[in-house]
Amino acid sequence: MEEEQDEAGGSVPLARRLLPLVVPALLVGVGAALVLLAVEAVAALLQEWVWTVVPDAAGIDGEGALWTVGVLTLTGVAVGLVVWKAPGHAGPEPATVELVTEPLEPRAVPGMLITVVLALACGVSLGPENPVIAVNVALIYWAGRRLIPAMPGQAWVGLSTAATIGALFSTPVAAALLLSEMAAGDRDEPLWDRLVLPLVAAGAAAVTTHVLAGHALSLSLPPYPGPSAGDVLSGSVIALVGGVVGLALVYAFPVVTGWFRRLRHPVLMIGTGGLVLGLLGVLGGRLTMFKGLDEMGELAAHSSDFGVGALVVIIVVRMAALLTAASCGFRGGRIFPVLFTGVALGLLAAKLVPAVPVSLAVASAVVGILAAVTRLGWLSLFIAVTVVPDLGLLPVLCLAVLPVWLLVSGRPEMVVPAEPDSTHG
Repeated sequence: MEEEQDEAGGSVPLARRLLPLVVPALLVGVGAALVLLAVEAVAALLQEWVWTVVPDAAGIDGEGALWTVGVLTLTGVAVGLVVWKAPGHAGPEPATVELVTEPLEPRAVPGMLITVVLALACGVSLGPENPVIAVNVALIYWAGRRLIPAMPGQAWVGLSTAATIGALFSTPVAAALLLSEMAAGDRDEPLWDRLVLPLVAAGAAAVTTHVLAGHALSLSLPPYPGPSAGDVLSGSVIALVGGVVGLALVYAFPVVTGWFRRLRHPVLMIGTGGLVLGLLGVLGGRLTMFKGLDEMGELAAHSSDFGVGALVVIIVVRMAALLTAASCGFRGGRIFPVLFTGVALGLLAAKLVPAVPVSLAVASAVVGILAAVTRLGWLSLFIAVTVVPDLGLLPVLCLAVLPVWLLVSGRPEMVVPAEPDSTHG
């Protein structure tokens, strides 16, 4: 993309190009955060109603096996009906798309919002990131192209994506790292020039989220005592184990997706997936259900209550739940459930080898598993340091990520090809 030219044929100064777009970028950031907060607020209300109000009124154990299996099975059927009948089929089949995709048709937005709220509220092991990014991109792209038609469509995609990432992680840094890895735009233009407006949008979204909800990913763990040569080795080994676990998810993903696709119809696929998730929820308990953000905080806070065997069960069940939910057609993201798995894996490593600081074990496991699943190295490092907020870990993690990156580089990504005649949209 060549630099804009003024009427005399000279290049337009950067400030003159960007200043008129600062206010739209701020509005995009605030709007994207409000959409995320609205989705989470509605889901929280529905979750309270489904898991507490109704069973209490009926005299039923809301954490019992029958209720858990029934709720998740009915949720699968309900989501399947929306995917089958709603305009746009609630967006594309989630197993076929990455974190950022092309803008949806606006008619698909209501169905996607319904399905993500149902999934978040009813215990499906998926996060809000993919659907909320897709919804924000669709709405902002549609509105932006009409209100400011001179602005390229991809610019609206970048702004809305950055804003949603900023809202999800309560910081614009995550958005900057993601966009820098994607390297969108003209590579001849300085990276910072390309990131200014997305950072404005992400910053506005992060501030909005922090003020209204106070989102935080950080865990309460013992402080890291400081880097040592032994920590580099142990951190690298734990990150490699996390990478192997992540690759197990990646390689199992197309297999499990193929099993569900044999059912052909979305109601059968997602309804069966809901039944499986219910059974897994009974086996692993509430910690293996829902998106995983609150659950990983609870797991870390009470890690002394869990032995090695219990942590192994939690990890295996959470992985099976993630594979099931992402493969059968539920709308949702994979980062938060994978993050939970990484935290559990790090706590397990610290129990197996008590000499390893628990903060190092958790951060290294998070880096490894996220690098394998997302294939985004900088974002994986950032999330690890956000979850374990100790900058003393950063030098060790920068070294520990190298072997795991060599392991996962060139491996398949956690997506499958779309079916040409799929009824999922």
